[in-house]
Amino acid sequence: MAVKRIGFVDYRLDNYHAEVYLKALRGPLASRGYEVAGATSLERTISRAWAEERSLPYFNSIAELNDAVDFYVVLAPSNPELHLELCQETFPFGKMTFVDKTFAPDELTARAIFALADACETPVQTTSALRSTAVQVFARELPSPVQSLTIFSSGTSFDEYGIHPVELAVSCLGRDVVSLMRFGPERHPQWLLQFSGERTAVIDFNPEIEIPFSAIVSTQQGYDRIEVEGATLFLDAATSILDFFDAGRPLIDRRESLTVRRILDVAMSDRVRGALAPLRADGAEPAPIPSPHWDREPVVSRHAVESTGRRQQ
Repeated sequence: MAVKRIGFVDYRLDNYHAEVYLKALRGPLASRGYEVAGATSLERTISRAWAEERSLPYFNSIAELNDAVDFYVVLAPSNPELHLELCQETFPFGKMTFVDKTFAPDELTARAIFALADACETPVQTTSALRSTAVQVFARELPSPVQSLTIFSSGTSFDEYGIHPVELAVSCLGRDVVSLMRFGPERHPQWLLQFSGERTAVIDFNPEIEIPFSAIVSTQQGYDRIEVEGATLFLDAATSILDFFDAGRPLIDRRESLTVRRILDVAMSDRVRGALAPLRADGAEPAPIPSPHWDREPVVSRHAVESTGRRQQ
């Protein structure tokens, strides 16, 4: 069987995501039949040195990289403002493309990226690493819907790391977010998200200390506290990328990705501080997304399944 070739497209390759995904594909996931066959970046000098140290072929442009790969992974995890530019160079080749977190700097740009993908007939998927965890496994196996979710998270700034708890909330409770509110001090904010059906999520984001991601999941049957396994977090995330490539189509409904971005757009605004406010200021739903939607649940690796906690009665 021919090896399936992945190309990394980045701003600067010397970042954590490029490192852990490369190690996962060369190590535990090597049996999946994929390899990182090359990389390119906007910043060339440091990136070329990084690639050479890891025996990874480096190309001066996406056009040069294209002949060497079958799939693209657009990284630049700390620079979402560059994703549209990178996608404009990548999507015209029509190859399946995963775009790393955070997908775009705002909802308008996110919609532009999806529209570009449709125009180029390029299957695209985006997600944070917190999409493929034991929390989602637990939620899908419950006999009744999740009623409430309390998420504990951290990161150096909400601007960069807020996507993780928001993605976790939306992936477990759906895209029907009605309203949200921010409360608590600026140095340690919390959010209340109200979903349809009187369901809620509370996000506790602490930038002052490093704490493991965890969630308390409550249902009609009881509750459980589940801690995300940090040791396999990016291995599970890389697994989900390969599942997307194997399927030949996105496995995550892009409407959820846009809901995540919409929440992030307003989460730090004065409009939601201290009072519940509609997710959209005008109370209207956004224009329809002119593209197919996919209902299949994303695949979660066995690592996440094995770390699922027990439900308390």
